[in-house]
Amino acid sequence: MKIALIGTYQPRQCGIGHFSKNLITALTQQPQHAIEAFVVAINDPGGAYEYPEEVKFVVEQDDHEAYLKAADFINRQGADLCIVQHEYGIFGGQNGVFILSLMHRLSMPVITTLHTVLKKPAYNELHILKEIAQRSQKVVVMAEKAVELLKDVYGVGGDRIAVIPHGVPDIRFERDEVRQALGVADRKLLVTFGFIGRNKGIETVISALPSVVAEHPEMRYVVLGKTHPNVIKHAGEEYRHFLRQLVADLGLENHVLFINEHASQDMVFKYLCAADCYITPYLHEAQITSGTLSYALGVGAAVVSTPYWHAAELLADGRGALFGFGDTEGLARLLQDLFDNPEKLAAMRYEAQAYGDTIKWPKIGGRYATLCRQELATVAMGRLQKARPADRPELPPLRLDHALRLTDSTGIVQHATYGIPNYREGYCLDDNARALLMALMAYRNSKDNVALRLIPTYLAYIHYAQNDDGTFRNFMGFDRRFLEAVGSEDAFGRAIWGIGYATAHAPNDAFYQVARMVFFNAVPQFERLRSIRAIANTILGLYHYLKAHPTDEGMIELTRRLAQRLLAEYQAHRTDEWRWYETLLAYDNAILPLAMLHAAELLGDDNVRNVGFESMYFLKKHTMKRGYVSLVGNEGWFKHDGDAARFDQQPLDAMAMVLLFAQAFHLTGDTRHRQSAHTAFRWFLGENDLRMSLYDLETHGCCDGLRPDGVNRNQGAESTLAYLISHLAMQRVLAKPASRTEAVDVHENSPVGADSVAYAAS
Repeated sequence: MKIALIGTYQPRQCGIGHFSKNLITALTQQPQHAIEAFVVAINDPGGAYEYPEEVKFVVEQDDHEAYLKAADFINRQGADLCIVQHEYGIFGGQNGVFILSLMHRLSMPVITTLHTVLKKPAYNELHILKEIAQRSQKVVVMAEKAVELLKDVYGVGGDRIAVIPHGVPDIRFERDEVRQALGVADRKLLVTFGFIGRNKGIETVISALPSVVAEHPEMRYVVLGKTHPNVIKHAGEEYRHFLRQLVADLGLENHVLFINEHASQDMVFKYLCAADCYITPYLHEAQITSGTLSYALGVGAAVVSTPYWHAAELLADGRGALFGFGDTEGLARLLQDLFDNPEKLAAMRYEAQAYGDTIKWPKIGGRYATLCRQELATVAMGRLQKARPADRPELPPLRLDHALRLTDSTGIVQHATYGIPNYREGYCLDDNARALLMALMAYRNSKDNVALRLIPTYLAYIHYAQNDDGTFRNFMGFDRRFLEAVGSEDAFGRAIWGIGYATAHAPNDAFYQVARMVFFNAVPQFERLRSIRAIANTILGLYHYLKAHPTDEGMIELTRRLAQRLLAEYQAHRTDEWRWYETLLAYDNAILPLAMLHAAELLGDDNVRNVGFESMYFLKKHTMKRGYVSLVGNEGWFKHDGDAARFDQQPLDAMAMVLLFAQAFHLTGDTRHRQSAHTAFRWFLGENDLRMSLYDLETHGCCDGLRPDGVNRNQGAESTLAYLISHLAMQRVLAKPASRTEAVDVHENSPVGADSVAYAAS
């Protein structure tokens, strides 16, 4: 069995790094299991380490591309199974989101050890852990409390969870000898070790010592460990200075010793063996795993602790004693009682030792090895967990809550801060045109009364925005004053799309008459357009108008002329390798082939149809080659002689792709186009480069995009409307039956103008 382990690793100074090293050693030294293992190590920013030979690949924490390369490397090595050590802070991106990209790219089953399970996770933390659990065959936790949280908070089934305690090295020292060597043979010794930070509560112990020292002047408290690197980065040694000053203020200089170094494993175990009492005075209950506590029990130390989750479990049945969070007086009484009654300390050591013998690393390694064997057997029986988004429906219920939240009596507000409207940014024509389209689609699909109430608001904004010459103003401040005399051509085209749809699907005559008036006032501007996206959007508006008014020869001819202009741009830029309308893939790309396929339906023009399909396949080739949609990002776009930008990906582009494949399915009846539309829609739900859902199930809004480090959590009108329009389009796609026979359309590699060719059977 060949195992890949992903996590931090020694010599990086990190508790999980120690855990990973011990686990690898324990796995590969199992006599009853023939296990080969290698490590993919996660480097912290600026870290440079001399890793041991088992580390075969190093990932720089904040380099998203490195995670993808690591997954490809693991796949090439022929690993049978991968074990991931998860802690939010050790991976890159928002809350460590980059690990999702790696995990979903792996071709083998995954077991994930969770070092943190939060009771009240933030939005990203909740989603990330749910995705990890979905992708993993099993998640391993170290306490029963974590099982409870995974079930209740994260919705993870109990059959997916395994409890394996934190292992401890099988290291033993003779107590009297090591006490003599450390110079504490005649002292009562308290010890705390590990990385130092304010959450460790060391001031609680120091503040409790004066009354203990008064009764036991031979007492010494040793704080062994360096300040945590993240604390150093943000606050320096402020906490350590505070502790030293507290010691001085209480006159405890002869009783408290700080050893400011990253102690070796042997040094840690010597102090644990020598201690009369090991103490973990953490300040909060939400600590699901403590390696230091496990180490103390592993050597049979008497332990005193606050009742954080892991301690409350491990110290039950007489294995230790508990005191309240921040309770200095309670701690002082407890220590005095234990020092005055050494038989109590001896009993605690006995129970701790009995438990500690069960969690030595060789035994824990054996439990991991057995779990790996069991899960591989499960996979062999065909029950591998599919790499799909976490427990989310294919098409969530349609909710207009956030669109309503963003809409007032003027129109829909452009932007939001998280899920709250940002009035400072005002309104724009683009969004109100999309909102009109969305509301009309929603009413058309289901006679939604909320949508019916919204339609006149958006229609009124567009009507008010139109100038006498048929052009439109775009941006409006929250004071209802327009900020420009004439808006962009793109905004014009989007307005025509929405208005054109209204001429076909207005729910009553009053709405229709306003839409028709605005539409025909704008017609003189159609052929003055220069932006190819404005032309494409205008073609979409003409398409919907003509579906309701098929005998309007003038509009048919206008559609033909606009389509010919897109066709001319395509022919001017097309090469064998580059099949597009300009020299780059930029924004709202799918709107161009979408317009061509709509025009082809109206005109019956094979050349327009062929260009529409050929450019669709070109876009698909560059955005869906990984089996999910990876949109062209607007941080650099995709020039014909360069590489595609991966971020910032925008919902508007995903919407256009959903509509594009929906139209291809409408024209051909080929279910592969319906599946492509579904794949594009699932970009919103988490099947994307970061495996993060942009649709917020709490607000029912859509986040504004995929950034290099995670999701932009603001939920403005453009993104939310893109999601809603995509959802409404998918409703119609899924309701439409497929053709009984393979449909005919242009093959990906057929030349423009050639006869249509049938798909090869797949």
